[in-house]
Amino acid sequence: MSKQRQPGKFWPWVRPMIWEKAQELYQIEQAKTMGEDFKGITAERKELREGGYFYQAKLVVLRNLWREKKGLASVEENHTP
Repeated sequence: MSKQRQPGKFWPWVRPMIWEKAQELYQIEQAKTMGEDFKGITAERKELREGGYFYQAKLVVLRNLWREKKGLASVEENHTP
């Protein structure tokens, strides 16, 4: 008999936030590099992983959740002019 693993409470809730942030980081990068030619193209998950966007997004989201838990401002809020 194999034990069925119970789904966690943290990652199923956080993972969609990471994918969304990864897409956002990808779009920002594309807008910077393409200028006027940027059409708002979205990347596939494979591209987001290979391009390092998923990893960067994971760091940002987890850092923001930690800061939120501690009652601090999010990373983006600190860097706005």
